[in-house]
Amino acid sequence: MELTVRELHRALEAEGYICEDEVVLTMFLALKLQKPLLVEGAPGVGKTEIAKVLSRVFDTELIRLQCYEGLDENKALYEWNYQRQLLKIQILKESGCTDIEKDLFGEEYLLERPLLKAIRAERQVVLLIDEVDKTDQEFEAFLFEVLSDFQVSIPELGTIVARRIPIVVLTSNAERDLSDGLRRRCVFLFLDYPSVEKETRILQVKVPEAGPRLAREVAQAVHLVRTGLDLRKKPAIAETIDWARALVALQADGLGPEAVGRTLNVVLKNREDLETFHREMGVEGLVARLQDAAALPGRG
Repeated sequence: MELTVRELHRALEAEGYICEDEVVLTMFLALKLQKPLLVEGAPGVGKTEIAKVLSRVFDTELIRLQCYEGLDENKALYEWNYQRQLLKIQILKESGCTDIEKDLFGEEYLLERPLLKAIRAERQVVLLIDEVDKTDQEFEAFLFEVLSDFQVSIPELGTIVARRIPIVVLTSNAERDLSDGLRRRCVFLFLDYPSVEKETRILQVKVPEAGPRLAREVAQAVHLVRTGLDLRKKPAIAETIDWARALVALQADGLGPEAVGRTLNVVLKNREDLETFHREMGVEGLVARLQDAAALPGRG
């Protein structure tokens, strides 16, 4: 299914993903050029959600490779089912078979990991390679080769070429610099924390029961916390949504001192950040800033 830029934008919004025209255009170009989309940004800005929403838009499977330090080819590509192979060896020996190796490396003993599963899929899938910056340079080089040709060689089975080139989304928190080779292979997209206006729209879609006023106040409050404090972990969009849902559950119609005090631990998730908030801003200070923001022209 091929979509125009406008159709893609409408499809994304229909699935609840709110984004700017520039983001949609970048996604469209990655799809059109059949290149991986490399999405970089701080944790919690919606990078992973891009892969999830694309799988819904195209009604296809999402295959996820979660990266971590020490990830190697076997865990990402394929492994042999050693337990089944050992059992087969025992059976073959008992039957007097001498050509054991020939029967040990067939399809039935192959354990597909995410990369091979995406390449062997009968229909186009979305392959999410999440937090690629957590891997080492050796694995990154291997990944670059796979994404260049969308084919892999398994010594016992030969070369396997992708039936359909998957839609590939790589995410990075920019914890380390990725190689120029990998970046050249991708279409690049940088995501920042949303503006107050955008996050308000997100809340109106995700938590419509909050109402316009509460959605606006929550978005404004999170923006003030993100930009006004030096936090260890800035609130993610998901935590903004959780905060709005918590306030709705408590039947709060606005962000007053009591509502903020009772629910602050929904949006700030560690002791150090809570202490920073109370020391440098405080509940009363946040509410006062919200009131000041509401009083500005064009606000309400």
